[in-house]
Amino acid sequence: MKKVIFAAAVAVSLSGFASHAETIRFGVDLNYPPFSKQGADGKPEGFDIDMAHALCTAMKVSCQIVPQDWDGLIPALNANKFDAILSSMQITEERKKAVDFSNKYYNIASRIIAKSNTQVTQTAFKGKKIGVLRASTQEKFARDFWGKNGATIVAYTKSPESFLDLKAGRVDAVFVDGAVGEQEFLKTDGGKGYAFVGPNYADMKYFGLGAGIAVKKGNQALAARINKAIEQIRKDGSYKKVQDKYFHFDVYGG
Repeated sequence: MKKVIFAAAVAVSLSGFASHAETIRFGVDLNYPPFSKQGADGKPEGFDIDMAHALCTAMKVSCQIVPQDWDGLIPALNANKFDAILSSMQITEERKKAVDFSNKYYNIASRIIAKSNTQVTQTAFKGKKIGVLRASTQEKFARDFWGKNGATIVAYTKSPESFLDLKAGRVDAVFVDGAVGEQEFLKTDGGKGYAFVGPNYADMKYFGLGAGIAVKKGNQALAARINKAIEQIRKDGSYKKVQDKYFHFDVYGG
């Protein structure tokens, strides 16, 4: 009888250990600071990275970051290279045809960065070039809004490259997530003489309800767990702790 009780106790113990040993793999593009980048020590860092770890802590699982270039994120998810995409991916109707999403975990408007005296209208960039991140919601919006009115839209695999070309005069403007543009260009020495120009852009047709965490089509179980974790870290202060490390404003949005 003692052997049976002992064996049962071991089984329960191992079962509990197995649940805590679960790992969730997040695919992340590490070329999108301050949300994600490769640190000086070679390790991933940024808002999205810290958010992944906060969510994993809430779900009581281990966390693995899998680097993946932006335009390969959805194909890699569907090829089971990782379990979810946590990489500032806006929830849009077009993307929902290929993946399912969690609820939003932040919502920041997109902005145009150009010389500080630049006027912005739908036709203002006729004959000029606008830099965007390839396969982003900004690219889709820019092609429809400015591209159809005479602007050339230049797509970059890595967002920081667009700022280098803006400074060098190879593009006339960059259309980007407002937080990325502020921290990675306007607040740097290279951003002197440049500014956000024109309005905030947050058209739901293009930008959806904000950034969500993508899972494979039909994986509602994982999406539900992530939603519960987002709610938990919003309540226990973990979200604000991560947010305040990178931003001086509420990135969750209304």
